[in-house]
Amino acid sequence: MRRIWSITLMSILCQILLAQTNVTITDTENWKYTSLQSYVGQTIRFDVPFYVCNNYSSNLTISPKRTFTPTNQALPLSDAYLALLNANKYGSITLTNVSGYHRMGERLHNLTVKVNSQTSVSLVSCDWRGNTRADMEMGPDYDAIDMRGQHTLLVCCMNLEYYLVENLGGNMGASNSSEHQKQRAKVSKALAKINADLYGLVEIEQGQSALAEIASDLSKNTGRQFSYIDDGGSASGTYTKSGFVYCSDVLEPYGKLRENNTGVQKRKKTQAFVEKTTGEKFLFSVNHFKAKSGNGSGANADQGDGQGSYNADRVKEAKSVLTHYENDRFYYGDNDILIMGDFNAYAMEDPITTLKEGGMIDLHRAFHADSSYSYTYRGSTGYLDHAMCNTTLYSQVTGMVAYHINSDESDNYTYDKSNDQTMFRCSDHDPVIVGLRLDSTATAIPDIEQPNIHIYYSAHTPHIRNAEGGAYMLYMLDGRKATPSPVAIHSNDEPIDDLEKGFYIINIYGQGTCLQTKILIR
Repeated sequence: MRRIWSITLMSILCQILLAQTNVTITDTENWKYTSLQSYVGQTIRFDVPFYVCNNYSSNLTISPKRTFTPTNQALPLSDAYLALLNANKYGSITLTNVSGYHRMGERLHNLTVKVNSQTSVSLVSCDWRGNTRADMEMGPDYDAIDMRGQHTLLVCCMNLEYYLVENLGGNMGASNSSEHQKQRAKVSKALAKINADLYGLVEIEQGQSALAEIASDLSKNTGRQFSYIDDGGSASGTYTKSGFVYCSDVLEPYGKLRENNTGVQKRKKTQAFVEKTTGEKFLFSVNHFKAKSGNGSGANADQGDGQGSYNADRVKEAKSVLTHYENDRFYYGDNDILIMGDFNAYAMEDPITTLKEGGMIDLHRAFHADSSYSYTYRGSTGYLDHAMCNTTLYSQVTGMVAYHINSDESDNYTYDKSNDQTMFRCSDHDPVIVGLRLDSTATAIPDIEQPNIHIYYSAHTPHIRNAEGGAYMLYMLDGRKATPSPVAIHSNDEPIDDLEKGFYIINIYGQGTCLQTKILIR
């Protein structure tokens, strides 16, 4: 009987293999599901991996590329923005017949499906790879954090999605003590896994109890001593603020906390810290800008450009951060500033452009170009959670990364919807982590994009010119590393070869600067 069953199974598998059609996708960026129309009713196998773009139902949404929010990659209403909007609209399909739990960003290699319609396919077989919980349990990507040398300080900023200790049972946050303890368990595991020296926390309850609890949990779970900055406030309903928790073994506060209450209150704060071993100082600014939700009026109305409501208020907040920096740097006696937080604006939106025009460097883009993300909304990814710094601190940044323990998770694993006791989906935003190696003698960077460093092609091979002594990193368009670590540039005319054909994102590091562009291998 077993032999008959084995022969029958092999026969079925052979029939599937013989019946399938191999489908080649030459342009993953602009692929459209309409190309499946001619395969309806057939079994096909794709020659490129697909990615899980949405896991919010029993079926999955998949695409041959990660789906990014258009304003994360292109200026609002620009031609590139409109092209991305259109590509996203037609670039994904529904995958049925899936078993087990799969995170967004997981890749389906050797994907074979039965085509039900041009927008729906049933899974026959595939190899699941990458971005799994097992990958994340290995910890943050220290290759990215230490891209430009080993860090001596680790700074993390995270939106905790309404972390309340008192006044439970309101419209936001934990409804009761039981829910709070489940949230506490998930958050404490995540923060201990990161094991940073300094945390900037967003959406944490006003007053001191929530900060004190987190500092206590970090001390217990890491074996190091943590404290927090007392801002003197008391708990007020379910209103939240921004706050600081730090390892007192490593850092000590310098001067008093400085608040910026332009727009929303208690959510933009700056504190200077001194590294005990070196005596080096820097300013840490933690911010939470006005949300996109709601119905603004006048300049705050949704303009239909992808930036949502209250964009004008967020621009005002961005300008106020720059203004307060000019005052804070004199008060603290130091120019170096790291600005982090949930700005409720994607990378190419007006508030971020305002900060960059004011001299701040977007570290997501400096180290990861178009591949970085920290938040997923309706299947589209991007980063609302920013890490920026001025030019003097940039040369002291070793690297940065968003730790994807939340944004790619299903909403079914939140503390209030499940008994999941892991660190995963402890919030709806990923923590963002920055490595620092403080050195007050580091040379300031006059311009992050030095025009003398550029790419040219010779016989279809890209060359890097005028970057000898620097290094480069290559990424696939979906964010995967094409080079595991920075590659040294040994000549003034360095060829980039031994790559498969396709588009890549390249970061070129030279003289403390970072130039980013896309290259094509043909």
